[in-house]
Amino acid sequence: MSPPAAWLDSHCHVHEDADPVALLERAGAAGVSMVVCVGTNEDTSRAALDLVGRDNIGDRAGWSDEAGSSGQAESTESSGCVVPELFATVGLHPHEASRGTEGMARLLEGLSGAPGGFHAARLVGIGECGLDYHYEHSPRDAQRDAFISQIAMAREHDLTLVIHTRDAWDDTFAILGKERLPERVIFHCFTGGLEEAKRCIDLGAWLSFSGIVTFKNAGALAEAASWCPADRLLVETDSPWLAPVPYRGQRNEPAYVVAVGERVAGLRDVAPEDLAEVCRGVTCRAFGLLDPGS
Repeated sequence: MSPPAAWLDSHCHVHEDADPVALLERAGAAGVSMVVCVGTNEDTSRAALDLVGRDNIGDRAGWSDEAGSSGQAESTESSGCVVPELFATVGLHPHEASRGTEGMARLLEGLSGAPGGFHAARLVGIGECGLDYHYEHSPRDAQRDAFISQIAMAREHDLTLVIHTRDAWDDTFAILGKERLPERVIFHCFTGGLEEAKRCIDLGAWLSFSGIVTFKNAGALAEAASWCPADRLLVETDSPWLAPVPYRGQRNEPAYVVAVGERVAGLRDVAPEDLAEVCRGVTCRAFGLLDPGS
């Protein structure tokens, strides 16, 4: 029997689960080879960093001594189950924007001054951050201020900017058009149609598709996933939310990224294993990493 295709979950919140190791072991068993744990405030950002910084989580890949100069991941042997390679982002979600970004600045300052800096912390991005006008848990002006601040942080520290935008495309594009962007920008859980997808690609950004693309009413999103250039396409779970079909209604987890990837592959009329291989390199480039398989 052929091994499962090696998918990467470019965005999840597994670090907020009561038993993240069990979720990671199931992900590894499903063929998921890399997971990015995404922060939404100072506390969850610290939790993401704490999880990815653990030395012994199953038989996971680790950083070799040479990784500091090359950024190349290398497998190491230990006892236990195989779990994905882990990386983290730190960010302030638009729901949390009223808190202000001072905590994020403190966190980044502490990491940058530590031995090995961001590399040792496996930190690859700022976010998720952006605008959410659907719920407006924080005032719009606070959301815009926090978003602009985190764009600057990503640029200053050469980290990938991970964007959350919901019902706020006009303001999102207006801000991105005015600010000087970092080299790498990802629209996480992309929910737009073809027009928004093209505007994002024109910015040089990557699009990350979640379980929403498997839903029956996702016609416009499916069109965007079919059109998206292969070198700009990522997949994710956004777990514990948005479980894909056939798991819809359940608590999502990184193992289910396989269902997302297979749906996107079907929409693009390509073999799942071929798309998984492409996504591997694309995800690593989007986060400023060398592909561990190269």
